Amino acid sequence: MTEHRDSSDVTVRLFRRRSSVPRARRLARSVLTDWTIDPDVTDRAELVISELVTNAIRVRVPGDRLVEMRLVRPHADQRLLLEVSDAGPGKPLVRVPDEDEPNGRGLLLVEALADYWGCAPRDGGIGKTVWAVIIVPGEPPRPPATDMTAVRVQPGQRVRTADGWHTVRTVRSTRYAAQGPAIVLAFDDGTPPLRLHAGEQLTVRAGEDGRDAAMG
Repeated sequence: MTEHRDSSDVTVRLFRRRSSVPRARRLARSVLTDWTIDPDVTDRAELVISELVTNAIRVRVPGDRLVEMRLVRPHADQRLLLEVSDAGPGKPLVRVPDEDEPNGRGLLLVEALADYWGCAPRDGGIGKTVWAVIIVPGEPPRPPATDMTAVRVQPGQRVRTADGWHTVRTVRSTRYAAQGPAIVLAFDDGTPPLRLHAGEQLTVRAGEDGRDAAMG
């Protein structure tokens, strides 16, 4: 087995033997875990790789031919690309096996797990590349944060303190004995209330209810 990897593109060449299938699965899971890919996507990708490598090692070609597996990290388009190349001709076809057939369901599984898949002539060599794409769910965009004085903060907004972000439950006005008006913020998560001067700057963003950090 030979391997080439950079931060976002991993290529591995595997021997055409049964032991290469679990090896490919382990490697795929390791790489996707390093990339912090969603666990559900990682599970799907591992199964897709398993089926594609299984098909590739069954292709009837000279025994010294290797199977190539490639993983490409998703970027802005959120597409995780999985490729398996072999030296065999033709194009794999999805078939529906009889109920008593033990094999033949690999591409049905690939079709079910991948968002889309296909086959293309192998770049720079004989054979073909079977590829599959799984769309990686993106994180929902965080509401923009802004700085404002404590007196403008409203319930439902999120405030950044020394130990993280907290959702404001209530806002109460009070006074310092000598320093003038003050604000007391109580939080939903049980964090002790925060008392500060009404003119002190806080970093605030919208809460889960969508309350705008710029309002008030």
